[in-house]
Amino acid sequence: MELPAESVLLRIFIGESDRYEGHPLHEAIVLKARAQHLAGATVLRGPIGFGRSSRLHTSKILRLSVDLPLVIEIVDEEAKINAFLPVLEPMMSGGLVTTEKVRVIQYRASARASTASGPDAT
Repeated sequence: MELPAESVLLRIFIGESDRYEGHPLHEAIVLKARAQHLAGATVLRGPIGFGRSSRLHTSKILRLSVDLPLVIEIVDEEAKINAFLPVLEPMMSGGLVTTEKVRVIQYRASARASTASGPDAT
Protein backbone atom coordinates (compact mmCIF):
# COMPACT_ATOMS: atom_id res chain seq x y z
CA MET A 1 0.00 0.00 0.00
CA GLU A 2 1.29 3.42 -0.95
CA LEU A 3 0.63 6.48 1.18
CA PRO A 4 0.52 9.88 -0.53
CA ALA A 5 3.16 12.39 0.56
CA GLU A 6 0.38 14.86 1.33
CA SER A 7 -1.71 12.99 3.91
CA VAL A 8 -3.80 13.73 7.00
CA LEU A 9 -3.11 12.94 10.66
CA LEU A 10 -6.19 12.08 12.69
CA ARG A 11 -5.55 12.52 16.41
CA ILE A 12 -8.07 11.25 18.97
CA PHE A 13 -7.77 12.20 22.65
CA ILE A 14 -9.67 9.94 25.07
CA GLY A 15 -9.34 8.43 28.54
CA GLU A 16 -8.04 4.98 29.32
CA SER A 17 -11.32 4.02 31.01
CA ASP A 18 -13.52 4.99 28.02
CA ARG A 19 -15.47 2.05 26.63
CA TYR A 20 -17.41 1.12 23.50
CA GLU A 21 -19.74 -1.87 23.46
CA GLY A 22 -18.05 -3.32 26.54
CA HIS A 23 -14.50 -3.03 25.15
CA PRO A 24 -11.80 -0.42 25.72
CA LEU A 25 -12.54 2.45 23.33
CA HIS A 26 -8.94 2.73 22.14
CA GLU A 27 -8.94 -0.94 21.09
CA ALA A 28 -12.31 -0.56 19.35
CA ILE A 29 -11.05 2.47 17.40
CA VAL A 30 -7.85 0.72 16.30
CA LEU A 31 -9.80 -2.36 15.19
CA LYS A 32 -12.30 -0.20 13.23
CA ALA A 33 -9.40 1.66 11.59
CA ARG A 34 -7.85 -1.66 10.60
CA ALA A 35 -11.19 -2.93 9.25
CA GLN A 36 -11.44 0.26 7.15
CA HIS A 37 -7.96 -0.51 5.74
CA LEU A 38 -6.38 2.68 7.07
CA ALA A 39 -2.61 2.86 6.80
CA GLY A 40 -1.95 2.37 10.51
CA ALA A 41 -2.84 3.44 14.03
CA THR A 42 -0.83 4.01 17.20
CA VAL A 43 -2.09 4.42 20.76
CA LEU A 44 0.03 6.59 23.04
CA ARG A 45 -0.47 6.60 26.83
CA GLY A 46 0.17 9.85 28.68
CA PRO A 47 1.45 10.05 32.26
CA ILE A 48 -0.62 13.17 33.01
CA GLY A 49 -3.32 15.26 31.38
CA PHE A 50 -6.69 16.96 31.62
CA GLY A 51 -9.56 17.66 29.28
CA ARG A 52 -12.69 19.75 29.10
CA SER A 53 -13.68 18.93 32.70
CA SER A 54 -10.25 20.15 33.93
CA ARG A 55 -10.02 17.03 36.12
CA LEU A 56 -6.36 16.01 36.36
CA HIS A 57 -5.48 12.42 35.40
CA THR A 58 -2.04 11.34 36.55
CA SER A 59 0.06 8.23 37.06
CA LYS A 60 1.78 9.57 40.19
CA ILE A 61 2.20 6.89 42.85
CA LEU A 62 0.31 8.84 45.54
CA ARG A 63 -2.68 9.29 43.26
CA LEU A 64 -2.98 6.22 41.09
CA SER A 65 -5.33 6.82 38.17
CA VAL A 66 -7.02 4.17 36.06
CA ASP A 67 -8.10 6.83 33.57
CA LEU A 68 -4.83 8.05 32.10
CA PRO A 69 -4.97 10.09 28.89
CA LEU A 70 -4.63 8.22 25.60
CA VAL A 71 -3.92 9.62 22.14
CA ILE A 72 -4.68 7.57 19.04
CA GLU A 73 -2.88 8.71 15.90
CA ILE A 74 -3.91 7.56 12.44
CA VAL A 75 -2.30 8.77 9.20
CA ASP A 76 -3.77 8.17 5.76
CA GLU A 77 -4.94 10.00 2.67
CA GLU A 78 -7.53 12.71 3.30
CA ALA A 79 -10.44 10.87 1.66
CA LYS A 80 -9.95 7.76 3.83
CA ILE A 81 -9.65 9.82 7.02
CA ASN A 82 -12.80 11.76 6.10
CA ALA A 83 -14.63 8.48 5.45
CA PHE A 84 -13.56 7.21 8.90
CA LEU A 85 -14.90 10.23 10.82
CA PRO A 86 -18.59 9.18 10.56
CA VAL A 87 -17.59 5.70 11.78
CA LEU A 88 -15.71 7.21 14.73
CA GLU A 89 -18.37 9.71 15.83
CA PRO A 90 -20.92 7.28 17.36
CA MET A 91 -18.14 5.43 19.20
CA MET A 92 -17.17 8.45 21.26
CA SER A 93 -19.18 9.88 24.14
CA GLY A 94 -16.45 12.43 24.93
CA GLY A 95 -12.93 13.38 24.02
CA LEU A 96 -11.27 15.50 21.35
CA VAL A 97 -10.74 14.72 17.66
CA THR A 98 -8.39 16.77 15.48
CA THR A 99 -6.95 16.53 11.99
CA GLU A 100 -3.96 18.19 10.41
CA LYS A 101 -2.18 17.95 7.11
CA VAL A 102 1.12 16.08 7.27
CA ARG A 103 3.88 15.26 4.83
CA VAL A 104 4.74 11.56 4.75
CA ILE A 105 8.49 11.07 4.39
CA GLN A 106 8.60 7.29 4.68
CA TYR A 107 6.01 4.50 5.00
CA ARG A 108 7.20 0.92 4.84
CA ALA A 109 7.14 -2.24 6.91
CA SER A 110 10.13 -3.11 9.04
CA ALA A 111 12.49 -5.79 7.75
CA ARG A 112 11.23 -8.09 10.51
CA ALA A 113 7.57 -7.64 9.41
CA SER A 114 8.47 -8.13 5.75
CA THR A 115 10.31 -11.36 6.53
CA ALA A 116 7.47 -12.68 8.70
CA SER A 117 4.91 -12.14 5.97
CA GLY A 118 6.95 -13.68 3.20
CA PRO A 119 6.23 -16.99 1.46
CA ASP A 120 8.03 -19.00 4.17
CA ALA A 121 6.08 -17.50 7.07
CA THR A 122 4.14 -19.88 9.27
